[in-house]
Amino acid sequence: MLKSKADVFIVFKQFRALVEKSTGRSIKCLGTDNGGEFTSMEFHNYCKEFGIDRHKTTSYTSQQNGVVERMNNF
Repeated sequence: MLKSKADVFIVFKQFRALVEKSTGRSIKCLGTDNGGEFTSMEFHNYCKEFGIDRHKTTSYTSQQNGVVERMNNF
């Protein structure tokens, strides 16, 4: 669990390194909501540098946020 949303970028960099080292493959696409922790220029530039395509969902549409968000509606 993260203590604050500001930690998301740091943890994502660690996650990317872990995934790529353990699988030998690179992350091609990242799906996120439009939360402030994902919309910073620093996060954008990092993804661009490593060729990660970003897919952002529309605000207030939990249907687009995957299984976890859809499960929250029940």
